[in-house]
Amino acid sequence: MTITERHKYILDKLNEAGIVHVTDLSKELDVTVVTVRKDLKLLEDKGLLYRSHGSATQNSPYVNDRPVHEKKLERVEEKLKIAQAAVQLVVEDEAIIIGSGTTVVSFAQMLPKNQKLTVLTAAMNVTLALIDSSEVEIVQLGGVVRKSSSSVVGNYAEEMMRNFACSKLFLSVDGISLDFGLTTSHMMEAHLNAQMIKSVQKTIVLADSSKFGKKGFGKICNLDDIDVVITDSGIQEMYREKLEEMGIEVRVV
Repeated sequence: MTITERHKYILDKLNEAGIVHVTDLSKELDVTVVTVRKDLKLLEDKGLLYRSHGSATQNSPYVNDRPVHEKKLERVEEKLKIAQAAVQLVVEDEAIIIGSGTTVVSFAQMLPKNQKLTVLTAAMNVTLALIDSSEVEIVQLGGVVRKSSSSVVGNYAEEMMRNFACSKLFLSVDGISLDFGLTTSHMMEAHLNAQMIKSVQKTIVLADSSKFGKKGFGKICNLDDIDVVITDSGIQEMYREKLEEMGIEVRVV
């Protein structure tokens, strides 16, 4: 197989799967790992893919911090379906944590106003979504206001979080990576989310399919620290299979 044929194979595979792995390509193309890495570098130099450790993707895996008023306009239908599925996991009288992000705000808005709950959150827009729910007791974490996400972060919020034990955490993220885990674009928010995970029995991730294969600046946790992922039908089968192999329940809506 010529170098041109190898490059076409790699790009076709990438277009089909969204990600390719060096070791897999080495076996499929019957060439050394070194040769595959050289091929991927040449294709990256041409702007045709992005390399990472042992793999390559079509688009840059890295995400930047963006304001919530921009993100809420994206994938609206998918987020609503994910939120609707998440509401079904809430049980009367339990204490839950709701993270920050546009998908979990949709989730908060859909919670029945007459359902008795205790909700702990760092997100002020989540609090506002629940403020008229007479049966919901809201515990608002305090700290430094992060305006781009309408939430608080910092040592005060983390210290306050250590004093609570809840049944479930409903968490939004900026990225889900098979090799790097869950991430968000802000370091202090990642630290707070990690503390939230320590305070619950079950962590439920609400993430549309565009978040898979992405990495934010701040790592929240490894994938084996989560229990359930709710996403839309755009998820690539590879990600679903890998998560389920790890014992993570994947709900596709």
